[in-house]
Amino acid sequence: MSAAVQGGSFVIPETMRAWVLDDPGDLRLTEKLVPQPGPAEVLVRIDAIAFCDGDIRIITRGPPALIEGGLPFNKNFTPGHEYMGRVVKLGPGVDEFAIGDRVAVEVHFGCGRCERCRAGMYTSCLNYGMNYGAHNKGHRANGFTTDGGFADYAVNNVNTLVHVPDNVGDEEATLIVTAGTAMYALDTLGGLIAGQSLCITGPGAIGLMGVAVGKALGAQPVILTGTRDSRLNLGRQLGADHVVNINSENPVEAVKRITGGKGVHYVMECSGNPNGLNDGMDMVMRGGRICMIGFANQPVSVDVAKLVRNHIAVFGIRGEGRSATHRASALFAQRRFDAKLIHTHTFKMDDVPTAFKYSRDRIDGAIKVVVKMRDA
Repeated sequence: MSAAVQGGSFVIPETMRAWVLDDPGDLRLTEKLVPQPGPAEVLVRIDAIAFCDGDIRIITRGPPALIEGGLPFNKNFTPGHEYMGRVVKLGPGVDEFAIGDRVAVEVHFGCGRCERCRAGMYTSCLNYGMNYGAHNKGHRANGFTTDGGFADYAVNNVNTLVHVPDNVGDEEATLIVTAGTAMYALDTLGGLIAGQSLCITGPGAIGLMGVAVGKALGAQPVILTGTRDSRLNLGRQLGADHVVNINSENPVEAVKRITGGKGVHYVMECSGNPNGLNDGMDMVMRGGRICMIGFANQPVSVDVAKLVRNHIAVFGIRGEGRSATHRASALFAQRRFDAKLIHTHTFKMDDVPTAFKYSRDRIDGAIKVVVKMRDA
C-alpha cells in the first residue's frame, strides 16, 4: 500500500491500510480510501507515529474524542495524532510545502470563524467536533474529531505542519509535538525568563519534554518529581538540576529545601495526581504560576482561599497552540537536548494493538512507543 517514488513524485494507491476503533480497547486493521487534500491541505504519507496518553484515553474510554457528535466507538474512526511523514500530494494553492518534504504535525486546525480562533486560540476552538453533515464548520483535530495517523496516509492543513530538520530521525520527529505541548505550557505561564525556577511534577513524556524545553530556555533550577527512579534519571539526562522521588521525600518539602524556602516561579503539573494542584500551590512562591497539563480521572478538592491569599495564577492548556511545534522543532534542530532518550519501543504497522498494550500498561518501562509504518 505504500507509495513508491517515481521521478521526484509519489505513486499513491487508491486504498490504504488503517486501524479503526470498534468497541473500547478493540482496534481492527482494515482498508480505507486514501483521502484527498483540498485547498490549503496536503496529503501526508505517514512514516512513524507515537502513542500518547490521549490516545490511550480515547481508545479505552472515548473522550476527548468527539466523532459525529458522540463517542468514537464503532464509527470507522482511526485514532492517533503524534505522527510524521512526507508530503506526497498538494492541494490547490499550496506552495508552503513541496512534494517530499518531511513534516511533523500539530493536532488542531480550528474553524477560523469562532471568537477563540480569531484570537489565535485554535486549540480552544468553540466549534470543536463540528465537521460533519449539517454541523460542518471546518474544525479538524486529527485523531480526536477526524481520522488520525494509525494509517498509511492522512490529510493535514498547512497550518498544522512543521518541517522536520534533516538531522532528526523519524522516531525522534514524532516527539516534536510532545515538546510543542511543553513549549505551549511555558508560553501560557507567561514565557520563561532565563534564571527563573521551574518544577515539573510527573516524568511522563510531556513532563520529560518539559524538563528538556525548560532547561533549553534557561530555567534555573529545574526540579522534576515522580515515583520512578528510571524516569527521574532520564530527567537528569534531559537537564533536570534536581530530581525528587516522592516515595522517599515529600515533594513540597523538597522544593522548599532546594529553593531556600522561597518556592519556584512556575509549576508544570503533568502527573494527573488528584492532589497535584494543591501540591503545586505549596511549591510556588507568592505570585507564582501553575500550568495544569495532566488531569485526574475524578473531581478533586482545591484550597481556593490559598490561591487567592497568595496571588497564584492557574492555567489549563490543551494541545500545542501558538505554533509551539515550530519553536520546539528549532530546539530539535539545534540539538539542545536528546529527545531520543524517551523513545523506548518500536513496533511495525501490523503490531499496533501490541504497541497500544505496551504504552497503556507501561510494559518493560515503556515511555514513548513508536510505530514505524513501513520498513524503508
